[in-house]
Amino acid sequence: MADALDPAKARAIRLVICDIDGTIVRDDKTLSDATVAAVARAREAGIAVTLISARPASGLGRIVGDLGIEGAVGAFNGGTLFEAGGDVIEAHRLAPGDARRAVEALDGAGVPVWVFADGLWLARSEDALHGDRERKAAQLDPTIVQDFSPWFDRTDKVVGVSDDHPLVERMEREIGDLLGETANVVRSQLYFLDVTAKVANKGDGAAFLAKAHGVPLEETAAVGDMPNDIPMLRRAALGVAMGQGSEAVRRAAGYVTASNEEDGVAKFLDRLVEARRS
Repeated sequence: MADALDPAKARAIRLVICDIDGTIVRDDKTLSDATVAAVARAREAGIAVTLISARPASGLGRIVGDLGIEGAVGAFNGGTLFEAGGDVIEAHRLAPGDARRAVEALDGAGVPVWVFADGLWLARSEDALHGDRERKAAQLDPTIVQDFSPWFDRTDKVVGVSDDHPLVERMEREIGDLLGETANVVRSQLYFLDVTAKVANKGDGAAFLAKAHGVPLEETAAVGDMPNDIPMLRRAALGVAMGQGSEAVRRAAGYVTASNEEDGVAKFLDRLVEARRS
């Protein structure tokens, strides 16, 4: 990681791929006026900004609109790419057997499970843990079912939800050992374990988005705060960690900006604009 931004590398950036939660939005899931203005300044300077998130597509729409983003954005860690207007470009889903095994492993460990499929957030309880936060992020209400199996052949994501953070970390390892050859298993928050298709990871997602925007990875920056962001921080020409990110995330980045509560994305974008003018 570095505290100083290399001017030559900064001038080369034409596309910035931003995580959402803990990155471009504040902890209350809102965009600051400073961030909205900085995205507009970057666009005027010829720097495109797009989004990638573990959220479902429904959870990106309002932010896409508020930021005036054009072109492809990525949901489900990049497993689903869609145009800012809503048209799906491509979608990569879990194999049915992998979806089933992930649910069974989480059930066996006593970790509450959600499944995302067919544009639905499927849960077993109306008062799901962190449910209010997910309603705000996903812009969805849960569909209550007890049996997820009818959706296993079209599952976008399986999520384990628990405030027992060591248990979530252990399940990341165990399910990763079980499905790691065919699925992507990673924590998107300390309390969320996401299981998606193998290519539904932010490293491949960043590559998909760069191609969709017609920008080589050599001219792309990626910004994030959590372990599931590390693959894109390493894949992009410039990886940027948020100030509150863990040590592992900061080590994977080439530059560290301020925290999401301190408008870190806005500060980074303005640095890119300044570099272009120098």
